[in-house]
Amino acid sequence: METKKVFLSEKEIPRQWYNIQADMPTPLQPPLHPATGKPVGPDDLSPIFPMNLIEQEVSTQRWIDIPEEVLEKLLIWRPTPLQRAYNLEKYLKTPAKIYYKNESVSPAGSHKPNTAIAQAYYNKVAGIKRLTTETGAGQWGCALSLGCSMFGLELKVYMVKISYEQKPYRQLMMKTWGANCVPSPSRETNFGRKVISEDPDCPGSLGIAISEAIEDAVTSEHTKYSLGSVLNHVMLHQTIIGLEAQKQFDILGEYPDVVIGCVGGGSNFAGLSFPYLRDKIHGKEVQVIAVEPVACPTITRGPFSYDFGDTAATTPLLPMFTLGHNFIPKSIHAGGLRYHGMSPLVSQLVLDALIQPRAYNQLQTYKAGLTFARTESLICAPETNHAIAAVIEEAEKAREEGRSKVILFNLSGHGLLDLTGYDSYLNGELTDYSLSEEEMRESLKVLDSLPQPVKK
Repeated sequence: METKKVFLSEKEIPRQWYNIQADMPTPLQPPLHPATGKPVGPDDLSPIFPMNLIEQEVSTQRWIDIPEEVLEKLLIWRPTPLQRAYNLEKYLKTPAKIYYKNESVSPAGSHKPNTAIAQAYYNKVAGIKRLTTETGAGQWGCALSLGCSMFGLELKVYMVKISYEQKPYRQLMMKTWGANCVPSPSRETNFGRKVISEDPDCPGSLGIAISEAIEDAVTSEHTKYSLGSVLNHVMLHQTIIGLEAQKQFDILGEYPDVVIGCVGGGSNFAGLSFPYLRDKIHGKEVQVIAVEPVACPTITRGPFSYDFGDTAATTPLLPMFTLGHNFIPKSIHAGGLRYHGMSPLVSQLVLDALIQPRAYNQLQTYKAGLTFARTESLICAPETNHAIAAVIEEAEKAREEGRSKVILFNLSGHGLLDLTGYDSYLNGELTDYSLSEEEMRESLKVLDSLPQPVKK
């Protein structure tokens, strides 16, 4: 029989995270303090994050040990399987071999607990009693609810309103694990009330939800803020995905020619790709593709600039590809890919031409997801469907070129709580949306008064 899944034993789980900052050809430009314009120091971040996570955020150490208490929780479902998509290969009549890292097997159904559990642990040992966060599609909110439940922390989640309405069972998962989830913009923060007063029908955005969560954190006792993507320590925690995949490919005696992930803030993409990007930096031939929505084209059309991570402009200024912190994307179903900015680490690697960015329309991604469901049986999250669209394109290219290649992608989460999107697609109710040049210009005006990164 053909090998369909490659497993690692529990003893083979990676015991260190990989920090790509140790190998980047171009170092990151520093985050800036919005008031002074000077580089942010650890003390500037301490009102929001515990110092143990701040140390990871600024570290350039290549390998960072995973605490035993975190490994113990990760072993509930990790290592995750590496699976081969034989039926998809046959359907596409491609000579390519298609593999995927199945992150949907976590209790929360996605890759997000890899960092949620770590962040909950580091906050717990720092003496924090309560966390606040935002969530788009709800996967991050569910994951952090799980992590906080494991370590006995309270959690308040501000969920983007359109997703709160589209995905009711995500909020129920959060409540089941003990979190308090409210739609954002809410009437529970000054900034939320301001947004509602200006636009009572505002669908919300990740930028707005971040502003609310940060405001809550800095005005409450024994509370810190937790972010599920974008920041360096989040990318670090997710690299367990790619490190496992490399061990699994060693068992197969194979190495991927193409590595693909969907990208919104950057966490699942970085988790799979950063260990492979390390190989690429050191001379290995591997193509790395980051896929985003045409409706929120951060790295395919946005400028590289300093910008705020939130709509209220309360975060440090980050060097990243951005559509402007006031950007409110259309309500596509891939809620996890509706963020205005991109991880500074991913952004710099795109600038260095180590990552190839692509964008796909909503209908194309749902078509890809349906193809995958009907060949491989798994119903994937709308975010993952973006990666699958690129996989299909690469597999078809291999067929046309008549050459075999090994394609690896990250199945970052299942779509069992996203079936309303599939229902709309199957009923012909979904539409494509492309951001117009006029909308882009209007959205980017907020960058005019902000400092610009140094051109290298």
